[in-house]
Amino acid sequence: MFIVREDIHTAGVPVLCVSCEARHRGICGALNAGQLVDLAKSTKRHKAEAGKELVGDSRSVERFSNVLSGVVKLTKTLSDGRQQIVGLQFAPDFLGRPFQSESTLSAEAATDVELCSFPRQALERMIKEQPDLEHRLLEQKLRELDQARDWMVALGRKTASEKIASFLLMIARNIAPAAGPERRGAAFDLPLSRAEIADFLGLTVETVSRQITRLRGEGVIRVENNRHLIVDDIGRLAARAGD
Repeated sequence: MFIVREDIHTAGVPVLCVSCEARHRGICGALNAGQLVDLAKSTKRHKAEAGKELVGDSRSVERFSNVLSGVVKLTKTLSDGRQQIVGLQFAPDFLGRPFQSESTLSAEAATDVELCSFPRQALERMIKEQPDLEHRLLEQKLRELDQARDWMVALGRKTASEKIASFLLMIARNIAPAAGPERRGAAFDLPLSRAEIADFLGLTVETVSRQITRLRGEGVIRVENNRHLIVDDIGRLAARAGD
């Protein structure tokens, strides 16, 4: 049985959905209270430690998820076993592709993550019943397409310094969605190792380390314990990224 909080703003909404970022800014924002209650009946909220595989490449898709916290790493595997990191997902991104019975990417928890998962059949049924949900999903996928195109420009045309700044800027802007776009600074742990960052950006590990050290020396970022970064001025980082 799902307990709901009755107030003027969230009457009838399941408690687990009230403070969920995906309900306010993600795909579940298209659902009314009754539909949220219906979906919650088959919803599972769970955590996964960094390094755990969430979706396997070429595996049958049984469930979709909303990312509630943490960072998810998406990779593509070639026929000879080589892998390429092709993207990162943050809260409240939707993990999965509706109407696809088999995955084409692997998804791994880059950091400790929290997910809200639900059966593929339940979501696809609601998509047919609720056009606004389909619209939300389309908006997110188009946003991901725009981000992929921007990243193609970053990889193809930007300098090593701009690539590193762009990577850090992406994390700074997405790591805490509840903070809002108007925030000036950000603090976060790097979700990828320097070797993974090098792989993602098409650089060497030495270049990644050198450019992070350079940004640190210029006061654009502060680094604590090797992986914890503090950005006091996101606008300054954006300028270094060429944005």
